[in-house]
Amino acid sequence: MIIDIETQLLPANAIRQYINAKQAFTALRDAEREAKQFRGGMFWREVKGHHYLIRTTTRSAQTSLGPKNVQTEAIFDKFTQGKKVVGERRAGLIKALAMNQRLNKALFVGRVDDKIIDILNGLREVGLEDNFTVIGTNALYAYEATAGVRIDQGHLATNDLDLLWDNRRKLTIAVPETFAGGMIGFLQRIDRTFKLRPDQNYTAVNADGYEVDLLRRMGHGHETEATRISQIDGDFWAVKARNADWLLSAPKFKEVVVGTNGGMAEMTTVDPRAFALFKFWMSEQKDRDPQKKRRDANQAMVVVRLVKEHLPQLSFDDVHYMPTAIRNLIK
Repeated sequence: MIIDIETQLLPANAIRQYINAKQAFTALRDAEREAKQFRGGMFWREVKGHHYLIRTTTRSAQTSLGPKNVQTEAIFDKFTQGKKVVGERRAGLIKALAMNQRLNKALFVGRVDDKIIDILNGLREVGLEDNFTVIGTNALYAYEATAGVRIDQGHLATNDLDLLWDNRRKLTIAVPETFAGGMIGFLQRIDRTFKLRPDQNYTAVNADGYEVDLLRRMGHGHETEATRISQIDGDFWAVKARNADWLLSAPKFKEVVVGTNGGMAEMTTVDPRAFALFKFWMSEQKDRDPQKKRRDANQAMVVVRLVKEHLPQLSFDDVHYMPTAIRNLIK
């Protein structure tokens, strides 16, 4: 059977817009990281005729940096000037990004489901972007964005998001109050209709039938099939995924992706070579649904071709994190 695995180059105006939007997006992220150095404030406090420099945090905690002298005056001047400059740059970049998001929508640059954009940005806001890796069909959006092409929509059609939880990493929440309801509470802040399926506690589904699945590596010993992701009652469990260690061992692949409404987010997925090899392996599993096996094989071939034709800097000869028998599947 001949399989249509054609890709189309993005139109020149869409490529140009994506580049401009990505620059604004990444520049804003850089400004936000720099702004963290200037969180809180500084002021002078007079105590018994002497002035002391006080540093405050966003939670109103105060620390004395010492009496007023040449050194503390320099610290104060550097902080206040730096905070002003980065604040002005951040405000300008927010406006630039908003304009680029409107242009993204007008020029049909993005194809990613808007809920995925919201989930990815939400994970970043709570500091969990490195704990979860997008696997499955949605990873193709990151690959096509890097290559500057559009993969045939038939290979991209999906109504779910697969997140691989790296349970080797401790879940350290940067903003605890936004994760108070656990992972399911986090999703419900994005879409209040998300609920865990009663028969499948590693899957949340919303009113439109869109699903979010949490997967994890197999692990060792006598582990149960699913593992609680938090100690919160009614929260997600994460189910074992066969040979997910292969994907966790692969280099991370990060790319800015664009939603259908023009919104943007950075997607963390796996190296496209690992994706292709893993999909080839899945397509050969005897216990896998025949229709899914064909889809696995098609997606694997799409990514192999995309890598060879548009991402020549990625050589399959350099893949050493997958078993040899799996690497040989593309030879």
